Amino acid sequence: MPAYNAEKTLEQTYAEIPMDIVDEVILTDDCSKDNTVEKAKSLGIKEVLVHEKNKGYGGNQKTCYNRALEIGADIVIMVHPDYQYTPKLVHSMAYMIANGVYPVCLASRILGKGALKGGMPIVKYIANRCLTLGQNLLLRQKLSEYHTGYRAFSADVLRDINYNVASDDFVFDNEMLAQIFYKGYEIGEVTCPTKYFDDASSINFRRSSIYGLGVIRVSIVYRLYKWGLMKSKLFAK
Repeated sequence: MPAYNAEKTLEQTYAEIPMDIVDEVILTDDCSKDNTVEKAKSLGIKEVLVHEKNKGYGGNQKTCYNRALEIGADIVIMVHPDYQYTPKLVHSMAYMIANGVYPVCLASRILGKGALKGGMPIVKYIANRCLTLGQNLLLRQKLSEYHTGYRAFSADVLRDINYNVASDDFVFDNEMLAQIFYKGYEIGEVTCPTKYFDDASSINFRRSSIYGLGVIRVSIVYRLYKWGLMKSKLFAK
C-alpha cells in the first residue's frame, strides 16, 4: 500500500484485506503530513516503511515492490489505502496469477459502470477514455484502462522489468505497463467498483494535465523504440 496522508481511510481499507491468502501487508509512507504511520502501526501492520522526504507516487511504489521482492513474495498486489478500491478483489486477482491465467492483472473501473456509478467526474472519465484509446493504438493492445491504481503482478514479472528506472511521478504507472508489454507479457483485467469522496486521493487539474502529456509521451516513445527509431532507458536490456 503506497500511502500519503491516508490516516482517515487506512483502517477501512485494511479491514477488507483477505488475510486468508495475504501473507504480508507492506505500507510505505511517502512523508505524510498526518498520522498515517501511527495509524498503520496501531492496526498491526508490521512492514511500515517511511520516506524521510517525499519521493512521489512512483517512488513510493518502487519502495513497495522492492521490499516485497526482498521478503520473497510470489504475487504482489498494489492497492491504494485511500479506500477508492476495495481489497475484496484480491482473491480474484491473485487467482488469475497463481493459476497461470495471466502474469499481471488490473482492476478496471471502466469495465461495466464502476467509474461513473462510483462518482468519477465526467471530465476525468472522458480523459481516461481518450488516453486509453491512444495508448491502445500506439501500444497495439486492448486494455479497458491504463490508469487504475489497483494492480497485481507475478514476482517474476517485477524481476524481469526494470521499474526502478521509471519516473518517480504519477506517470510511473504507465511506464511500468509499457515495460510489461515490451517484454511480451499479457495483462488480464477484472471489473472493479470505485468510490470518489472527499478523503480519497486525487490530483489537481495541473498535475492531471502533466500526467496526460506524460502518458502520451510514454506511448510514443514505446512505438518509436519498437521501430528502432529512438533509445529509451525504460526498455534497454
